[in-house]
Amino acid sequence: MRSNTKVRYGLRTMIETALYDATGIYQKDIARQQGISIKYLDQIIAALKNCGLITKAEDHRQGYVLAVPASKITIYDIYRAFEPELGVVPCIPDEGYCNKKSHCAAVHFWSGLNQHMKKYFQSVTLADLAAI
Repeated sequence: MRSNTKVRYGLRTMIETALYDATGIYQKDIARQQGISIKYLDQIIAALKNCGLITKAEDHRQGYVLAVPASKITIYDIYRAFEPELGVVPCIPDEGYCNKKSHCAAVHFWSGLNQHMKKYFQSVTLADLAAI
């Protein structure tokens, strides 16, 4: 399974935001520190805001902060900001993708692998990755 660029950059953006959550972080600083273009980061931040993972900082803070504590945000939450569901093969999240599913010998293997990956994504928090 390969994660798309938005998922990878979204994870990096969330880690940067977690590291600066006490003061907030500007989008331009995330872009510079992570090597992401501002234009592409606009799309990343919009998706993260739409999912309620980050928000604009208020009061004396600047830039963006986490909308919920890092310990409550799983990697699966971040993944879902960019993808509808985790699927190691197309037939797992999309029941109608393949007409062979009812007699496919490999479907149980792929389904089991998918469940292990999903549980792993759900078991790791942003706080774990940011070590805060």
